[in-house]
Amino acid sequence: MTSQKKALPDFVIIGAMKSATTTIYEQLRGLDGLYMPELKEPNFFSDDAQYARGADWYKGLFESAESDDILGEASTHYTKLPTYPKTVERLYESLPNAKLIYVMRHPIERLISQYIHEWSCNNIKVDINQAIEQHSELVNYSCYAGQLAPFIERYGRNKILPVFFERLRAHPQSELERIAQFIGYTGKVTWQDDQSKTNVSSERLRTNGVTRFLIGNPILTFLRRVLVPRALRNAVKSRLQMKKRPILSEASLQNIQHILNRDLEELGYLLGTEITVDNYRERVLENTLNWSTQQKDTAVGGEYVYS
Repeated sequence: MTSQKKALPDFVIIGAMKSATTTIYEQLRGLDGLYMPELKEPNFFSDDAQYARGADWYKGLFESAESDDILGEASTHYTKLPTYPKTVERLYESLPNAKLIYVMRHPIERLISQYIHEWSCNNIKVDINQAIEQHSELVNYSCYAGQLAPFIERYGRNKILPVFFERLRAHPQSELERIAQFIGYTGKVTWQDDQSKTNVSSERLRTNGVTRFLIGNPILTFLRRVLVPRALRNAVKSRLQMKKRPILSEASLQNIQHILNRDLEELGYLLGTEITVDNYRERVLENTLNWSTQQKDTAVGGEYVYS
């Protein structure tokens, strides 16, 4: 008797954006007996246009998996409240038994990395301090307790693994083993260093539709290398790169810290420790942080609207 193939994932990496989710995706999809689709960000349960493709399209992402494979996917849009408000409802309806992995990074560092990403994609064209005033999502996506609140309400914390970017960098092998154990993977796990540097915002070029076409077209790339002197190519490339790391003003920093510290207080409550913007690195590096067994799954919620 042949075992029936599974059609839906056993686990989902739900974010956060710019917190090494791509790295974890690459490390996991290289394991025997574990299948993740080539499309890293299906965003099926978050984006209306993707959801409109229907369940059969989503199931089709996993049709190449073996019958006994552990299935997973990774979509950072799943923890982008309030941008995608229907995510948790849709995901829980389809995957009520899924295990969820949520990766966090120092909230201000994550915010800056997202700003660089959006600037590179030409989605944000103003200074980071103006951007924070105009694009509340920069702060919202760093409010980890707030993003987790609806997932905890439906899934409970035992179905959610908290992972921290900084600890992953410091202890990649043990953290990968921890993730594998959480999703029920029993095979050998070895961190692959050649896959550890992916999706680095600081190396991005600022692009739009025209430049993406020029850069991505292999024929034009060949002609450019043959006909255009390297010095000129480098000069053009330099103009498209962010030369200096964005700097937050003191006023912006104080406002952000106020919001983030309120959210980190709630996150720390669930983890059984005290976390602030200032002690964040120390807390996540000194020990592996898991949910506290002393606290109940009470409703928590971050401050979504920046003011």
